[in-house]
Amino acid sequence: MNKNNFRNLIATALAAALLAGCASNKTDDTSGSQAGSDPYGASGYQSGSATAYDQASADAAALASLQRVFYFDFDKSELRPEVQAELDKYVNILRNSNQSIRLEGHADERGTTEYNLALGERRANSVAQYLLVNGVSRDRIEVVSYGEERPAAIGHDDAAHAQNRRVEVILR
Repeated sequence: MNKNNFRNLIATALAAALLAGCASNKTDDTSGSQAGSDPYGASGYQSGSATAYDQASADAAALASLQRVFYFDFDKSELRPEVQAELDKYVNILRNSNQSIRLEGHADERGTTEYNLALGERRANSVAQYLLVNGVSRDRIEVVSYGEERPAAIGHDDAAHAQNRRVEVILR
């Protein structure tokens, strides 16, 4: 095959691909909204037309509005009742979305580095376990512990220690 024939073949193939890409796949959907009705629900999205991107954005916005830090008692990893109530809000959103989160466990400065890393992990795992038991998929939850390495408050008093005994929820 000579150069001109090869060029013509390539040009023809590109033109066919371009025309195929421009073809219309318009379908008749008579199941849409009726005349005179409000096609937009309370969410502001047109009924039945919210894309996966729209839903993911809505889920991320809803999660971002929730409490992001959960505090623990000294040397404890059990969830307080008020923490469970707030986590229920996460459950309601995460069960029906594709949003992923990272749970970062922390501890105050008291104790050894190894002990505080383990305590931070137990705290993050207690939050993760609550979410799992209530129907959130495990593959969307990451658990990490920083122990005492990333304090929220610098200080050696009870107020600083209380702020450092926490789990932070990070949207991924």
